[in-house]
Amino acid sequence: MGRPARVAVVALVVAAWTAVAACRSEILDDVVFVDRVDPGEGEGEDEGEGADLVDVAHPRMLRGAWVATVYGINYPSNPQASAAAKEAELRGLVATLADAGLNAIFLQVRPESDALYASSLEPWSRFLSGTQGRDPGFDPLAVALDEAHARHVELHAWLNPYRGLTSSSTAAASNHVTRTLAAHAVPYDGMVWMDPGAPAVRDHVVAVVQDIVERYPVDGIHFDDYFYPYPADVAFPDDASYDRYVAAGGALGKGDWRRDNVNALIRDVAAALGDAAPHVRFGVSPFGIYRPGQPPGIRGLDAYEAISCDPVTWLDNDWIDYLAPQLYWPTTQAAQAFGTLLPWWASLTDGDGRFVVAGLNLNAAVADWGLPELFDQLEVVAAHADAGASGVIAYHAGPLLGDAAGVATALATDRFARPALPPPVVADPRVPAPPAAADLAVVVGRDGSATLSLPPLGAGDKAFAMYAQSDDGSFVLDRLVGPLQAAPTLGPGRYAVTVVGDNDRESRGRVVVVE
Repeated sequence: MGRPARVAVVALVVAAWTAVAACRSEILDDVVFVDRVDPGEGEGEDEGEGADLVDVAHPRMLRGAWVATVYGINYPSNPQASAAAKEAELRGLVATLADAGLNAIFLQVRPESDALYASSLEPWSRFLSGTQGRDPGFDPLAVALDEAHARHVELHAWLNPYRGLTSSSTAAASNHVTRTLAAHAVPYDGMVWMDPGAPAVRDHVVAVVQDIVERYPVDGIHFDDYFYPYPADVAFPDDASYDRYVAAGGALGKGDWRRDNVNALIRDVAAALGDAAPHVRFGVSPFGIYRPGQPPGIRGLDAYEAISCDPVTWLDNDWIDYLAPQLYWPTTQAAQAFGTLLPWWASLTDGDGRFVVAGLNLNAAVADWGLPELFDQLEVVAAHADAGASGVIAYHAGPLLGDAAGVATALATDRFARPALPPPVVADPRVPAPPAAADLAVVVGRDGSATLSLPPLGAGDKAFAMYAQSDDGSFVLDRLVGPLQAAPTLGPGRYAVTVVGDNDRESRGRVVVVE
């Protein structure tokens, strides 16, 4: 164990091949040499003073897309199809998004207080089969997780916290929240809303989140912008709820009371995740304008007042890991200019690991603005990477799935051609970076090709990251290798292999040399 952690690939010699073939010809017909990286002496808390380890890193960027299941916008294309067909469609969807260079998928698993996963708290979604409560014959969330994690892609569970039913005429299952908490179900604008002012509603949402993270290895919990509903012709009818608050001694005005209700939900979900799954990131996608005039010159809906959305408070109190404001306007639209709004949102971060990702209007970029506008927006994000802007989420996945206007191809071959991990989850002492890789093996074939044999990933680890050393001596991320992917082929050079934990923190790099 005293030699450095280093493997040198040697030239093929007949004697070596003869010796290997004589012993193991039945299983190593193409192998001429196998050696292992020595982890070095003293492997332990400091990973061994004699270990051949290096510090490596790369620019992080979350590259995501929202996969909408409400009304079957992105999935499933046919709720009447067989379970096998819908499962195959979901697997293909994940593979297509991964091939486009994405590293995160936001799957809508709770479009109307229902479930696209096996739940004892809420019924199966009608968008899976046409009838709420009908078992679809497979578990979409479990399938999507398996498929995504095999490709080192994150899978975030996207929930609508307060939307009860998208249509008040929908036949709700007996265990649907509009029936079990019927006193707090509020018809509004053709839909049914669960009253954010009812503590029982908040407790139910928190229980749903806890249930998901305790039973599924999701990488994130994600809320969109539906808090209090967007205003319709009449005001949201929550006077009775507010009157109960005042009668109990509450002193806040109605607007502040509504925001406090939403803030309490965000706070309680954050606390639940901190206890049950600190490695699971929690993010929210608010409307893209916080308040008119912030920043100067911006006009539009006042989300702070209209839907009781206060993301500044959520960041200030460290309740969320990231914000994904829906910046659904082009760089050329002065009153809502993307290039003005994105820096303002990024300025809300304070360098503690929390970040902002830009919600992109991919539909409009493809159908109306053109791909150059999309690339301009990506440039704006990249230009503010050091100021807290750490990625994008596209709404919605449809153009990528169909490669509309060649957008998936353009991203995969240009802006997303090089791999990247999302930013690490905010550091938590209970979730340290993983230890460095051990038991690496280089296998050389008869043709002289070398492949790197990787050990099984440890519990809580999701992938290996392989860095290649450049001519200037720096290490550049070359590829990510998921648990089900083939052993990577290596050309001559010096590499560093890290282990990626489920919080996206990396170990130090174990050096491998191929000569």
